[in-house]
Amino acid sequence: MTTQEGMQASDIIIRKEGRAGRITLNRPQALNAVTHDQVVAIEKALDGWIDDEDVQLVMLDGAGGKALCAGGDVISLYKNRADGGDLAARFWRAEYRLNAMINRYPKPYVAMMNGIVMGGGIGLSAHGSHRIVSDNSMLAMPETMIGLIPDVGGLWLLAHAPGYMGEYFGLLGERMGAADALYANFADTFIAREKQDAFISALADPEGDPIGVSVAAFASAPPPAVHASRQDEIDRIFAAPTVEDIKAALEASTADWTEHACKVLSVRSPLALKLTLAGIRQVRQKARALEDSLNLEYRLTTRLYESSEFLEGVRALLIDKDKAPKWTLPTLDAVDEETLAHYLAPLTKRDELGLSAQ
Repeated sequence: MTTQEGMQASDIIIRKEGRAGRITLNRPQALNAVTHDQVVAIEKALDGWIDDEDVQLVMLDGAGGKALCAGGDVISLYKNRADGGDLAARFWRAEYRLNAMINRYPKPYVAMMNGIVMGGGIGLSAHGSHRIVSDNSMLAMPETMIGLIPDVGGLWLLAHAPGYMGEYFGLLGERMGAADALYANFADTFIAREKQDAFISALADPEGDPIGVSVAAFASAPPPAVHASRQDEIDRIFAAPTVEDIKAALEASTADWTEHACKVLSVRSPLALKLTLAGIRQVRQKARALEDSLNLEYRLTTRLYESSEFLEGVRALLIDKDKAPKWTLPTLDAVDEETLAHYLAPLTKRDELGLSAQ
């Protein structure tokens, strides 16, 4: 079976096992990048399980062993734009609505965050009630690389990371292993890979222990963190008021990681960098709930799509693969306050995402 946008029935496996409703992303050849049709299917399943007494918890995982989900299927969004379609707006509307639903889901939602978990994969997992990382977990929000901002509730997560760790991860897109994901509040529990089959069986067992007991029984300490030890220097540098000031502080620092950080900032979209910094700080100061962040993120992603910043980033990284994007505003100096205000401003009432905290 194939839907109009090309999702094979086997792209996602939704079933009930014991007391668990199970969702498995099944596009391992694409590192389980999530599509619009998969988002719709997940929302439908979650909605159906709310009143299903046989389903006591929900479990999400990814097939193939390499990734839970490496992000949204941005190549499809790129190709759809070339054909004059409106898939991006529909995809982001459905995806952000699902992120909010996961965050407020009335039953335990267990996300197995194994392998690569980026972008849209963060949105499907890091808003759940039980977020499980393992030996091979690699989390990141690298959207500035493709001319986008951390979305799917990413601004909310980054704004609530310790100190200015959110600015660090959001601007640079640095990768988090299990310990750093726990430290940054993107995950809750480390369970070693060799224990996970038994853990999943215990959760699905209709006669099994309460979920909290099972999680505690299988949890252990993760390998050492990388980024957490940098907190003091990160706070000193990334507390600066502008991206230009952050870059200058990085250049002046003698820490062993800051030279790499400078190089990263120099090739990312200046517009996306400045919007990411502004977005994290606006969410930290003003957002009352995840929905407020998602509404802001929708304004930013749709406008970055319309301006072709996102499309150019996808072209350079994933289509032509020349890694030489021609950003619409090529320097930090070119991104002025008027431009930022335009991107951050509300859309028309008809076009707003319009999520409200329940």
